Amino acid sequence: MDRLLPFALISLAMSGQTASGQAGQTAKLRVIAFGAHPDDCDIRAGGTAAKFAAMGHAVKFVSVTNGDAGHQTEGGGALAKRRRAEAKESGFRLGIEYEVLDNHDGELLPSLDVRHQVIRRIRQWNADIVLAPRPNDYHPDHRYTGVLVQDAAYMVVVPNVAPDTPPLRKNPVFLYYEDHFQKPAPFRPDVAISIDETFAKKVDALDAHVSQVYEWLPWVDGKLDEVPKDVVERKKWLADTRSRPISPAVRAALEKWYGAERAGKVRHAEAFEVCEYGRRPSGEDLRNLFPMLK
Repeated sequence: MDRLLPFALISLAMSGQTASGQAGQTAKLRVIAFGAHPDDCDIRAGGTAAKFAAMGHAVKFVSVTNGDAGHQTEGGGALAKRRRAEAKESGFRLGIEYEVLDNHDGELLPSLDVRHQVIRRIRQWNADIVLAPRPNDYHPDHRYTGVLVQDAAYMVVVPNVAPDTPPLRKNPVFLYYEDHFQKPAPFRPDVAISIDETFAKKVDALDAHVSQVYEWLPWVDGKLDEVPKDVVERKKWLADTRSRPISPAVRAALEKWYGAERAGKVRHAEAFEVCEYGRRPSGEDLRNLFPMLK
């Protein structure tokens, strides 16, 4: 059965209050990010999450599956337990909350049951911002995570849907992570965040996912023999492999938000596209939702 927040906290969310008891709109934002597996959010938004957390905002990562298929020699419950522990450690390093749902890796479908799991998490978190993958991707779990969050984008305000969790009174802004897929449409960076100051923290969070960044993903890519054995050297290797060129479209978005001079110096960035199914923010709304841009 899907786990619910205590009723008192749900009532606070319903009334428009934060868990600190402050009524109405406050300076503290609540951000929730969804990934298919217990490292996906870190890869796509770890640097931005670290920035939000450092500014005192509340951030939560949710893995929609338990990751029990993502390894070349391990699997099942033992792997799920290992990956849940890795996610917990990553959340600790980022200063955020991290939850792993108990749906099987590689078997995710956009069912009503899982949609309700997503709706409940967004409501329970009283989210201002919801991040998720786009629903076009090489991995079916990634695609269906995007579909599930899209399908929740309107339903989070509908009282008779998942009625055991009170609806939000204000629809969050939903945004997609950056990806490189071109069909049916390429990613459009509406917001681009410099993560130069938090790139090391993002790498530190990814370093917690040992089963993935040092074992499974290199094995899939045929590069397992390139991973250093020494823990210090392998972390340096991880930073090097995660240092990717910034696309022209994201560079243009950086110039829009930071100005040409500052944008030209950015080495690491994360970008997001507004989903048209949630609340449609203005440019000023986006500056308020991403205060690191001010």
